[in-house]
Amino acid sequence: MEETIVRPKNQSEKDPKTKRQPPYNVVLLNDDDHTFDYVVGMCQTIFGYTHEKGLQLAAQVHLTKRCILWTGSLELAELKREQIHALGKDKLVDRCEGSMTAVLEPAA
Repeated sequence: MEETIVRPKNQSEKDPKTKRQPPYNVVLLNDDDHTFDYVVGMCQTIFGYTHEKGLQLAAQVHLTKRCILWTGSLELAELKREQIHALGKDKLVDRCEGSMTAVLEPAA
């Protein structure tokens, strides 16, 4: 007959607590070279938002000069920012030379 010996776990063998990465905001910055239609289309394409949600965000960035588009992990926030920067210029505005600017900031 075999005997099972159960050893108590010492401090180093205890299950470590998993640290969660802090969330990050993708923040869109306002400029005068992009239309509401551009912002709405970007919100629908990149974030899957409805037309109404896109309009709300376009109005917010226009009025407050910035708005939080999305909050999540740093990796996905970086991807979303790069997708915004890769979207290109607003074809409805002749003086537009490129995409809008988005920055990342730690979420509160």
